[in-house]
Amino acid sequence: MTKALIAFGSTTGNTAEVAQWIADHLGKAGIEATAKDCAGESASELCAGYDLIVLGCPTYGDDPIEVQEDFEPILDSLEKTGIGGKKVAVFGCGDSSYTHFCGAVDVIEERVRSCSGTLIVGSLKVDTPYDGYRKEVEEWSGKVAAAA
Repeated sequence: MTKALIAFGSTTGNTAEVAQWIADHLGKAGIEATAKDCAGESASELCAGYDLIVLGCPTYGDDPIEVQEDFEPILDSLEKTGIGGKKVAVFGCGDSSYTHFCGAVDVIEERVRSCSGTLIVGSLKVDTPYDGYRKEVEEWSGKVAAAA
């Protein structure tokens, strides 16, 4: 059975909610999924024992790179997580009224590539909250499950 880690940072709770939806949807697809808040987590071997890594981080503010504070230490030491050679998907929550909508997602994807992780689907950038975002998350999760 494929084992997935959904590692996320969340400030307002939107990203945590989306991470749990992803875990639930992957579970329904037969993937053993664990959602883990990065607050207080060490980067060292975070990804050990998992076949699929899903990384989630909100973006807020007008700067192009505003990574959520709990996720930042993981991103800074991504090579220590054991992500190299793993299947990876990235999602983020943001507000499309900002210039760099979900810019953290782009930064994370770049770092995953530099650490030899394999991005298996296009990223999910969720404009939260809006009425249809749960359906958008479920559709994306289905693509992740199929690619896993």
